[in-house]
Amino acid sequence: MKIYGLIGKNISYSFSKKYFTERFANTNAMDCVYENFDIDSIDDFPKLIQNNPDLMGLNVTIPYKESIIPYLHSLSKKATKIGAVNVIGFTKKRNLKGYNSDYYGFKKSLKTVLQPHHQKALILGTGGASKAVAFALEELAIPFAFVSREDHTNTTTYERLNATTFDNYQIIINCTPLGTSPNTKEFPPIPYQFFTEKHLAFDLIYNPEESQFLKKAKKKGATTKNGMDMLIFQAEKAWEIWNR
Repeated sequence: MKIYGLIGKNISYSFSKKYFTERFANTNAMDCVYENFDIDSIDDFPKLIQNNPDLMGLNVTIPYKESIIPYLHSLSKKATKIGAVNVIGFTKKRNLKGYNSDYYGFKKSLKTVLQPHHQKALILGTGGASKAVAFALEELAIPFAFVSREDHTNTTTYERLNATTFDNYQIIINCTPLGTSPNTKEFPPIPYQFFTEKHLAFDLIYNPEESQFLKKAKKKGATTKNGMDMLIFQAEKAWEIWNR
């Protein structure tokens, strides 16, 4: 039996297991199974590998996309540049290699809604997912800045966001988990009154289908997009990586 799976924390909600289980059924891949590996600490990762010798590939989600890196034997060039991993492949020698398909999924999804007037982007959050988003924006030649609770280079704080910010940045991307089920009433603390029909609000969240972030942006006329397409695109890229 070929085992694939997802590493994360509190991941019972995850899309990946359902997606790949259905994919295997639809393609008659009867020798493949996809499992959730819910671990309390990244320190449990080596034991997980040791106890599952039939593993053929893994996805990585919150909160381990960055902390997984020291446990891997190598990284792809793009994962190295991004500084975050969401796919792990096994070499013939059973060495672990880290990849990033998040950036690919985001880039492909964003291009379906991008308009010429969407010139610059604000990335809400500074975790592993936001790094992949930043890399995709670089490839698309879209200037961006991060928004965080703390001041860093190329970063502004939530308190500083105002009408001028929204004039200058037409793409607002939520890379935080705020609003994810079951905490669906939460949303990033930004001034939603400054959204207009010229703005694009993109939320990496896919559960619920329409987060509070997207609802509030849509009320002001903004184009909105959730994370479902991104997830499907990155999952298909992961499958491609595992079967090289």
